[in-house]
Amino acid sequence: MDVPTWVWIATAVVTLAIFTFDLAVVGRRPHEPSMKECATYLSIYVGMAVLFGLGVWYTSGGTSALEFYSGWLVEYSLSIDNLFIFIIIMAKFAVPRELQQYALMIGIVMALAMRAIFIAVGAAAISNFSWIFYLFGIFLVYTAVKLAKEGAEDEDEDEFEENKLVAFIERRFPATSEWHGKSLFTVDNGKRMITPMFIVILTLGTTDLLFALDSIPAIFGITKEPYLVLTANIFALMGLRQLYFLIGGLLQRLIYLSYGLAFLLAFIGVKLFFHALHENELPFINGGQHLDYDWLEIPIWLSLVVIVATLAITAVLSLWASSRMTAEEQDARSGPRRDFQDD
Repeated sequence: MDVPTWVWIATAVVTLAIFTFDLAVVGRRPHEPSMKECATYLSIYVGMAVLFGLGVWYTSGGTSALEFYSGWLVEYSLSIDNLFIFIIIMAKFAVPRELQQYALMIGIVMALAMRAIFIAVGAAAISNFSWIFYLFGIFLVYTAVKLAKEGAEDEDEDEFEENKLVAFIERRFPATSEWHGKSLFTVDNGKRMITPMFIVILTLGTTDLLFALDSIPAIFGITKEPYLVLTANIFALMGLRQLYFLIGGLLQRLIYLSYGLAFLLAFIGVKLFFHALHENELPFINGGQHLDYDWLEIPIWLSLVVIVATLAITAVLSLWASSRMTAEEQDARSGPRRDFQDD
């Protein structure tokens, strides 16, 4: 897929315009969005992603379009898992409900900027070192096993621990425990201090960066085209804020989500490992020669089928099983219930 420079520039400009508009709207009137508002915005963003995929199909063919849709679905599904942690962060810092949308928006913008850097580094690595796919594959399988084990354990908000950067900031810089609306800084007795909003935004942004450590290798297992990797991440992050409020209560019922995502990561990890064998250049494997077996390259259509089927089965089984549980049993399995009510 040959992406002209002007397309990269246009994509960056449009993305910046959308996030700037969204941030201006949210920043002008901080509030807890209604279900109708969330559904409307989410429908627009999903529609944009679908249309973008059709545009890729028209300009670059069906394979590229399927790669985009597959990558987008993987990023979206992994983002849903991230929402559990976002909910815990909001509760941990006692973020006022009317300010949660603004905090999420800034955190998402930070996450997108950092992911773009990750993607650039990852693209440069795979273009120069084919063996990097071995590392990506092993890492994803390891992450899948870890995620599956965590899914078998009870989740509790006390398990959340601040990352080292946030802890360092809190230790080294004067901070106030009082909220001052959207303000990141305040002045108290002539002393400049950071507000809880600053800490929350930093926590959200850096936490998402940690999640990108598995999501970026995962999408590179679906497509090697940096442009598709970037745009899939953009569209996944665009609707994340609305998704947070729209399905906040539903998340507690997706009791098998971790297992479904673990299977997806393991599948993509194996796919990456097979690709590494097909492109092998390591001297201690097959004498440094490629393994020319067609079955080592899993076709993109099969990847898309596996992704969609896994997500569908996970959702159906989760909702069916949770419907047979009491509220207390669901809380014990997926963490305390937090419903986001309409305005």
